[in-house]
Amino acid sequence: MKAHIPEEYVQMDDMPWADFPEGLASGGIRWKLLHVSPESGAWTALYDCPKGSSFAAHIHMGPGEYFLTKGRMDVRGGAAAGGATAIAPGYGYESANARHDETSFPEDSEFYMTFLGPLHFIEPDGTTVALVGWEEASAAWDEAMAELKAAE
Repeated sequence: MKAHIPEEYVQMDDMPWADFPEGLASGGIRWKLLHVSPESGAWTALYDCPKGSSFAAHIHMGPGEYFLTKGRMDVRGGAAAGGATAIAPGYGYESANARHDETSFPEDSEFYMTFLGPLHFIEPDGTTVALVGWEEASAAWDEAMAELKAAE
């Protein structure tokens, strides 16, 4: 029988912020990886998104849910472009295969999101930039924490 995955608790304000991986966002987005779940393929993170920042184009390979705790997020270009404009406090659901060519933050924003599967970051023509699931998110977080520790 496989081992039971232990329960976890994270005190979020005790965690450091890390820059979100280069090439996957612009404008200084930072994140805190809160949990990865190998048994379900899920991963959960908190994001700090300065005014004018954005995520690179991506496709949700599995569904996800987010809670915008502060600010405004223009998803798929925002309501004016046929997407959604989330205003805090707000909840959103992203279905599997949802494509986001433009996700931007017109004001300082923060949101919490659980992904049930990877994000497929893409070029405008659909070619792959990166596939980020729980393993890649965990490795990126570990690398960021090692860099912070080395800088101390």
